[in-house]
Amino acid sequence: MAIFRLHVSLPDRPGSLGAVASAIGFAGGDIRGLVVMKSEEGRGYDDITVAIPGSDPTDLLNILGDIGGVEVLRVMPVE
Repeated sequence: MAIFRLHVSLPDRPGSLGAVASAIGFAGGDIRGLVVMKSEEGRGYDDITVAIPGSDPTDLLNILGDIGGVEVLRVMPVE
């Protein structure tokens, strides 16, 4: 498994973070950490540390990108 930290922007409304967490699980990922960074102008900004099968986060990023209003702003490998 590879571990990545994702900086994510999402709509600041009930259920948005749950949709992101469900998508991570659907992709076979495991959330290892979550920090809610801030909320402003109707958007939430979170850092999510995830472990994924393999070493390529492309599938996870595609699944997250399919969620309306969710944007992955940065992907950083965690060593």
